[in-house]
Amino acid sequence: MSTTQDNNEQPESTDHRKDQAVVDRLVFAALREQTRARRWRIGFMLFFIGYLSVVTTMLFVKSDGGFVIGGEADGEKHTAVVRLSGVIASGEEGGAESVIAGLKAAFEHEDTAGIVIEINSPGGSPVQAAYIYDEIKRLRKQYDSIPVHAVVVDVAASGGYFVAAAADRIYVNPSSLVGSIGVRMDAFGFVDLMDKIGVERRLLTAGENKGMFDPFLPEQPLQRAHLQTMLNEVHAHFIEAVRNGRGDRLVESEEIFSGLIWSGETALTLGLVDAYGNTQSVAREFGAEEIVDFTLQSGLLERIADRLGASIGQSISQSLAGGLGLH
Repeated sequence: MSTTQDNNEQPESTDHRKDQAVVDRLVFAALREQTRARRWRIGFMLFFIGYLSVVTTMLFVKSDGGFVIGGEADGEKHTAVVRLSGVIASGEEGGAESVIAGLKAAFEHEDTAGIVIEINSPGGSPVQAAYIYDEIKRLRKQYDSIPVHAVVVDVAASGGYFVAAAADRIYVNPSSLVGSIGVRMDAFGFVDLMDKIGVERRLLTAGENKGMFDPFLPEQPLQRAHLQTMLNEVHAHFIEAVRNGRGDRLVESEEIFSGLIWSGETALTLGLVDAYGNTQSVAREFGAEEIVDFTLQSGLLERIADRLGASIGQSISQSLAGGLGLH
C-alpha cells in the first residue's frame, strides 16, 4: 500500500518541479528585460545631460567660426596676446584666418591697453603672411590708440619676420633668430639617375610649359628664368613690406635682403628689431601687467563635444553589453 502511494506521488512532484522551472525562467526573463530597459533609460539620460552641457557651453563661451577666443572683461586694463606659432599656412594654427580673428577680438575688447603678437615661426606661405601683415596695418589705423608690439621668442624668420615688420616695435632675446628676408623654391633632378637605371620618362601635356620643373626631365633655361622672375617679384613684395614697416630704423645694406638670418643681438644693430624684451616686460611698458591670451584655439567646442560623446558612448555601450549578457 505504501509503495503504491509513493509511486502515485512521484509524477506530481516532477510536474511541480517543471512548473517551478518555467516560472523561474519567466521571472528571470522579466528581470533581464527590466534591467535592459533601465540601462537604456540611464544611457538616454546621460546622452541628454551631455547634449545640454554642450549647448550650455556654446551659449556661454564666446566663439567665432569654430574658434574660441580667450579674454573675459573684468573692468581692468590688460595686455592682449596673440601667438603666432609654427608654419604660417592655410588651415594651420599659424594661418591668416586664425591669427587675424584673434587680433580682431583683441582690438575690439574694451579693456585692451596694448597688443603683443608673440611670434615663434620659421615662416611659410608669403600670401598668408601678407594677409596678416595687411590686417595688422589696417587694425592699427582703425584703433590708433592701441599699440601693437611683436615679441620674438625663438625665431621669426621669413614669413614670421614679414608679420613682425607690421608691428610698432619688435622685441627679441639676444639669442632669438631673426631675418631670412628671401624667397625659395625647392625641387630635385633625377634625370641622370633615370638614365643609369634605364627608366624612360613619358609625359603628355597641353601647353608647352605645363611640365615646368618636372624633376624627371632636363631643366629648361627659359622655364628656369621664368621661375626666377616670379621669385624675384615675391621677394620685392617682401622687401617693400619690411621697408614700410621698419622705416628709417632699418640699416640698409645688400645683406639685409639676401636671405641671411641673424641673432637678436645682431638684428638689433641692423635695425631689424628695436629692443630686448619679452611679453611680460612689454606688458609693463603698456602699464597693464595683466596678460589675457586672445590666441584662437581651433575646435574647442568640438573637442568638448567629442569628449562628452566618447564618455556617453562608452556608458551606452556598457549598458547594451550588460543587457546582451556580454559581461
